[in-house]
Amino acid sequence: MEIKTFEDLIDWTRQLHAHLARCLHESAKLNNDERASALLDYLAGHEALLEKAVGEFEKQADRKAMDTRLYDYLNHKPIGPSADSYTHYASMSFRDIAAEVFQFHDQVMDLYDSLIGKAEISEAKALLEDLLAMEEHEAMRLSSQIGRMEDL
Repeated sequence: MEIKTFEDLIDWTRQLHAHLARCLHESAKLNNDERASALLDYLAGHEALLEKAVGEFEKQADRKAMDTRLYDYLNHKPIGPSADSYTHYASMSFRDIAAEVFQFHDQVMDLYDSLIGKAEISEAKALLEDLLAMEEHEAMRLSSQIGRMEDL
């Protein structure tokens, strides 16, 4: 997907969460480790919720911000879940799954954070700040839940 505007960026982020949710869901069915499978199910649901939340940003965001050209994105390497296939996580351990999902979220948050400083209009900056806050909040919630699951 070519990212030219903030609308493209948000749609791309939504699609990444959707892809990750599907990969996690499909892998959960195949992972033989009960704890890892449970984690995959939980993470798949979490990513599906993030997809919907990002979709709401698409619907409600300021049109001026959404239509703003995003020149600095071209300087960033594309971010994507490591999953080349929908069953990428099927043979991974609990800890490896958690680490990879957190790495993905850290990359998204780093991208938003770097773009905040480069936003040329206040509406675009506010949109990125809201997206970053949502991603940070969800990452903290995810960390807490995974910590509880790991303790079991």
